Amino acid sequence: MKKRGVLNLPISKTIAELGHTDKLVICDAGLPIPQDVNRIDLALKAGTPKFIEVLKTILDEMVVEKAILAEEIKEISPELLKEVKEALGDITIEFTSHEEFKKSSQKSKGIIRTGEVTPYANIILISGVDF
Repeated sequence: MKKRGVLNLPISKTIAELGHTDKLVICDAGLPIPQDVNRIDLALKAGTPKFIEVLKTILDEMVVEKAILAEEIKEISPELLKEVKEALGDITIEFTSHEEFKKSSQKSKGIIRTGEVTPYANIILISGVDF
């Protein structure tokens, strides 16, 4: 039995399978997820689990070289953006339109759906290397 870190098997397996520049998405309860993408659904009820809690947990396990957010988060959810920036620390952040974000998320190795209901609580994490 695993002692610490991500205990969720589909998430742990997906992170372990990532290569350099692969994408992993963490999203709110409303982001459209195509049928052919690896969906890891954690949503229990509105607000549970929180996006930021899932993000921080994933950041403890995954080497991330860059993150992508929707441009709209700046105006619509500035408090969440502040929390995301704090969680990411020195990781580079790029912004794109929400429409482009949705298209790009379809090319990910996995999409982790949270119960978050804050608008634009979505992030694409680009896998880095640990050497």
